[in-house]
Amino acid sequence: MVLADSYISLLLNRTMPKKGGKHAEVGMEMQVQSKRAKVDAACSPSVMDFESPDSLFASLISPIKPEEFFREYWEEKPLLVQRNDPLLATYYQSLFQLSDLKELCSQGLYYGRDINICRCVNGKKKVLNKEGRVNYAQLKKDFDQKKATIQFHQPQRFKEELWKIQEKLECYFGSLVGSNVYITPQGSQGLPPHYDDVEVFILQLEGEKHWRLYKPTVHLAREYNVESEDRIGNPTHEFVLKPGDLLYFPRGTIHQADTPPGVSYSTHVTISTYQNNSWGDFLLDAIPGLVFNTAKEDVALRTSIPRKLLMQVDIADSTKKLSSILRMLADRLENSRELRSSDMRKDFIMNRLPPCLGCDADSLTPGGKLPKLDSKIRLQFRDHAVITVEPDQENSDEIRKEMVYVYHSLKNRRETHMMGTDDDDTGSEEGAAQQTPHGLRFPLSHLDALKQIWSGSTVCVKELKLTSAEEKENLALALWTECLIEVF
Repeated sequence: MVLADSYISLLLNRTMPKKGGKHAEVGMEMQVQSKRAKVDAACSPSVMDFESPDSLFASLISPIKPEEFFREYWEEKPLLVQRNDPLLATYYQSLFQLSDLKELCSQGLYYGRDINICRCVNGKKKVLNKEGRVNYAQLKKDFDQKKATIQFHQPQRFKEELWKIQEKLECYFGSLVGSNVYITPQGSQGLPPHYDDVEVFILQLEGEKHWRLYKPTVHLAREYNVESEDRIGNPTHEFVLKPGDLLYFPRGTIHQADTPPGVSYSTHVTISTYQNNSWGDFLLDAIPGLVFNTAKEDVALRTSIPRKLLMQVDIADSTKKLSSILRMLADRLENSRELRSSDMRKDFIMNRLPPCLGCDADSLTPGGKLPKLDSKIRLQFRDHAVITVEPDQENSDEIRKEMVYVYHSLKNRRETHMMGTDDDDTGSEEGAAQQTPHGLRFPLSHLDALKQIWSGSTVCVKELKLTSAEEKENLALALWTECLIEVF
């Protein structure tokens, strides 16, 4: 489909032609049926805006506004942005291309960890991986002769522009953001119809890709699953992505994609987020702490459960008691308006990307003025640090007092981002370091002072809400050594 310059085609929920229709005919039907938004040529996006996380996301989905995106599409339905912008297409191609593989293979890539090669055969994924280190000549042979799709895991570890994009998106969403590159030769398909447990943004980098989307069988799915052709019915959306185009769809959306005949190959990057980041996940993390703290103050939670309750099949009588306790917890939560989540916050900070600073990397080394009592300080890298209140981790006594922890991701390693902890070729000390959260530990009395600093405004050290001048200076110095504040 060829769209006039400065136009965007929006996918709405509608039935598309059955599999096998001509792509050009499908495209023309979409062009007629789709809602269009005319955009002034000067507003046509050419590069990403890295000024802030908000501006980066706005430029990613431009010319759709973020407000419209979250109101109409997020977790609801797919969005297709088809652009005819040569500058943006060139920029997308710079993110990753087939020709990058030769150089990357020379750096030491391994099957399974870094690369999978696969092909969809009779509705099933056939993995064609070899053992050990990837040889580029063999990889290219499998690509050309076996029509295998190359799946490159987490390319942001190697490509700085993707690092910049994903780091900003992690700040924007407050959730881990991973990516995979898929390179598929003509007339081939890498994966069978399936759905994922992540929100997906697809950027078409090279060539063209024919996509079919289907109605979800599990809305906002919590796990990956393959679906059979006879179960999913006809596509609800069918289209071809070209360089510079973007596609979004919610988790649970069934999809499959192939490179059309006549197109030498297709390269796209799938950027994904919001895995295990639902209200259910948050409650599983936060409710235990709420129950633990409430039990200290309310005897109702310290009374014993009925005799033999754990041995009974029918516990209907006890569910009434449990329901009343849950209502009491809800009332307590509503009145206190405080629900502490520690594990999800720590997991995010421990595993997210560090800031991509380029030539400004020296700002991650303490320098300049030492903070003094009369100094003015301001928080920096706010999106890369969190405050939690949790039991003292350094005290093994039965009764542990609560402490304030400040965790940050400034010292995280880009090379291990989204790669898990089971890599055989990673030294144990190195792997352990990546899994240890970086940060500081303070008495609970420091919480209000930290909230002052986290407010984002400039504050004088002597005005911090602490008792002594020594405490104020020590708090500022501790944050300065971790590069979390700048001093004026």
